[in-house]
Amino acid sequence: MMGLFKNKSKIFCIGLNKTGTTTIEQVFRDLDFSVGVQRIAEFLVDDWAKRDFKKLITYCNTAKAFQDVPFSLPYTYVVLDQYFPNSKFVLSIRNSPEEWYNSITKFHSKKWSPNNNCPPTIEDLKQARYIYTGRPYIMNRLYYTTPESDPYNKDYFLAYYNRHIQEVKDYFRHQPEKLCIVNVSVEEDYFRLCEFLGKNPKTDGFPWLNKT
Repeated sequence: MMGLFKNKSKIFCIGLNKTGTTTIEQVFRDLDFSVGVQRIAEFLVDDWAKRDFKKLITYCNTAKAFQDVPFSLPYTYVVLDQYFPNSKFVLSIRNSPEEWYNSITKFHSKKWSPNNNCPPTIEDLKQARYIYTGRPYIMNRLYYTTPESDPYNKDYFLAYYNRHIQEVKDYFRHQPEKLCIVNVSVEEDYFRLCEFLGKNPKTDGFPWLNKT
């Protein structure tokens, strides 16, 4: 099966949610890359949890560039690199793990918590509606192994962020030409990303999207 895809180059943003992935998606579009339909990809996380990537590989034939889950989840980039070995990977990061944690909890609090100042509880997630009622709970349990009594445990999330970045760096350390690490709050990273993608810049920097 790999032979069917080995000459196809793709672009995958593998940064965690709330690291500027919506901004990077817009950059892909501005640079005239077709981008995968995210809602379709989100339903593939159930297969991802079983480490079944067959549907994901097929889905990757629908566009040139992809971001968000399941591309931002552990293991996915390893499989994609094997099936699409000529591809490029973009790792988006924040200024610090703390900044990322504050961003993701603030975002989820606004969406799913009755108390906008606190991260959602498990019961909040079970009652929350995204696609359908309770889907936020399913996603939380698929992505993380925090205790149900503390689904946004800070120590766990900070370690999760650091581990993801380190594992990506370790995986690509012998093929650095495939990986570009960018921080959307750093203006010059926009130009580095354009160069990495082989495109001329279309603006003076990253677009300002979905900021939290």
